[in-house]
Amino acid sequence: MNDSDCQEGVFALLADPTTHGGAAVTRIDTHAASVFLAGASAFKVKRAVRFPFLDYSTLAKRKSACEAELRINRPFAPEIYRRVVAITREADGALKLDGAGAAVEWAVEMHRFDENATLDRLAAAGKIDAALSEALGRAVAALHARASAVEAEPWIAALADYIEQNDAAFRAMPNLFPRAEVELLTTKSRAAHAHIRPLIVERGDRGLVRRLHGDLHLGNIVLLGGRPVAFDAIEFSALIASGDVLYDLAFLLMDLVERGLEPSANAVFNRYLAETRRTEDLDALAGLPLFLSTRAAIRAKVTAARLEHAAPNETAATKRSARAYFDFARRFIEPSAPRLVAVGGLSGTGKSALAYALAPQLAPAPGAVVLRSDVERKMLLGKDEHEKLPEDAYSPAVTARVYATIADKARRVLAAGHSAVVDAVFARPQERAVVAASAEILGVPFHDLFLAADLDTRVARVSGRGRGASDADAAVARRQESYDLGALDWTRIDASGSPEETFARARAAMGQ
Repeated sequence: MNDSDCQEGVFALLADPTTHGGAAVTRIDTHAASVFLAGASAFKVKRAVRFPFLDYSTLAKRKSACEAELRINRPFAPEIYRRVVAITREADGALKLDGAGAAVEWAVEMHRFDENATLDRLAAAGKIDAALSEALGRAVAALHARASAVEAEPWIAALADYIEQNDAAFRAMPNLFPRAEVELLTTKSRAAHAHIRPLIVERGDRGLVRRLHGDLHLGNIVLLGGRPVAFDAIEFSALIASGDVLYDLAFLLMDLVERGLEPSANAVFNRYLAETRRTEDLDALAGLPLFLSTRAAIRAKVTAARLEHAAPNETAATKRSARAYFDFARRFIEPSAPRLVAVGGLSGTGKSALAYALAPQLAPAPGAVVLRSDVERKMLLGKDEHEKLPEDAYSPAVTARVYATIADKARRVLAAGHSAVVDAVFARPQERAVVAASAEILGVPFHDLFLAADLDTRVARVSGRGRGASDADAAVARRQESYDLGALDWTRIDASGSPEETFARARAAMGQ
């Protein structure tokens, strides 16, 4: 009797409510594991299978894999992962969970969470809002901060291998993936890999290629106690779980974009960049099209592979899903040209609201990087984003440094092929000239927007603000009324109405 046959008895034991004190049991099967949900617990058993990328074919290997899963995932989700537990053969020949006999199988015991609280379920229910998106960006940044650096070269080579593996899988299914489209995707992916290789080698030297989660999609993140918690990280291959931090992030961004949640993807993206505060990540955006495309292509390949065992009533939907991922892979690898948008205006005109509303609309995916003078000022001074600054933090010298910083960052983003939205007052002609020059130097389209609203409206808005990055209050708004804006040749946008009205006017002014 082989291990696969022996497991059937184990599965029957774990599926029996009496094993769990009478609690009802739900069984979930994947290609590599079977999970049994009972009461407040979950038990995950590795299936006795062998694939090119994992081997669970013997009891010893499955025990080792369970121990690795516990060790790898506890740092991500200590509140979920409990222990490795044996399924034993007792003296009377019966199987028992955590008995005294010899172990015949091993399981990872976990705390059961609400299955409807995983982010894929929340996304399907339309419940990933702006606050959750921000929290998700923070959670990924924190996860990456705890990750250990690894040697970059094996992953760089593996990334090239993924391109070839995807190509071979797609070519084997020409009725689903037309040959010409596959050839174009592969050619562009190879070229992108060659182009960014020096960049990711350098990032490896900086410690930004790390042992990460490896499978960071919405289905592997759950909302616990109001915060996103990643679980089910890849334990079977350190190489597959490794990568540039932006490659790990790209899986989540791709998943959001594929689901039509571009605003959420952009919010996660911008919050991640704001949390990590790594200027070098702006240069690394040159690799994002390949990272997003490769993630989508792998998803297309894996989804298409399910067709071999799909039930007749599942075939059409599986094909549509695989094809959708493939089309996203093609779209990501051919990014649109970047643009620079500058949003100026006195405090209370709604600059930041407009900047964040415009950003998801600006290709390439997942939308523009938002550079806020309020945030950059606090980063420059080493302060928390919500910490109120003293008056001398707004001196002309500091302000000049802030504008120089956001202009430099905008140029980095544009040079990497990504769009940017710069949000600042831009009260002085020289400040406006510097940001315009950033676009001109790089030859990208530039949209200049200057929001205007009457003093009473601006005072009411800043007075009603909650905790945020801006320190402007009613006194600041009144003081700005005396600013000499000089020759203002930017496009004036009436911002006296609702944010939606301002957004519509801005879009019209941009020709969108």
